[in-house]
Amino acid sequence: MLKAKKGRLLISEPSLNDSFFFKSVVLLTHHNDEESIGLILNQPTKINLNEILNNIPLSDFPVYIGGPVAKQSLHFIHTLAELIPNSKKINDGIYFGGDFETVLELMHEKKITKNEIRFFVGYSGWGEDQLNNEIREDGWIVQDAKNKLCMNYSTPKLWSEIIKTKKMEYAIWANMPKDPNLN
Repeated sequence: MLKAKKGRLLISEPSLNDSFFFKSVVLLTHHNDEESIGLILNQPTKINLNEILNNIPLSDFPVYIGGPVAKQSLHFIHTLAELIPNSKKINDGIYFGGDFETVLELMHEKKITKNEIRFFVGYSGWGEDQLNNEIREDGWIVQDAKNKLCMNYSTPKLWSEIIKTKKMEYAIWANMPKDPNLN
């Protein structure tokens, strides 16, 4: 079993008893002994970035819900470290944050596409040992992140697609509804 580490994915176990993280896929953007931080990749909103921020050109940059913490904050991952100063490397080819003024300039100059950057409101956070305990208690499956998966605009179906690639014991869960009593 893989351990939590920056740049890895957390795939919620079917038994995870948390309505916010039900069928979620989280990219860990930070992980150390004191805290873990990530962004949920598969909770899209119907809002584009230009609808929540002023001075953003009319765009088709969708906004995702990154997690239940600090829902008024904006975060982004991207593949443009050479263009966006102060970016933090998550893994080879994926970066977190950086100079947002530069992002705005790139957007105005049409030098950035939605395949190169993703935006999230809020984030997912865990305190000291909290995430490791949840993994030990079978709340999460940990796997290495693939850049394409992280940068593609995903839907709630992403969880099922990943679960189908896991052990046979997970296959039955792939089409599970949020409330099994409705099945």
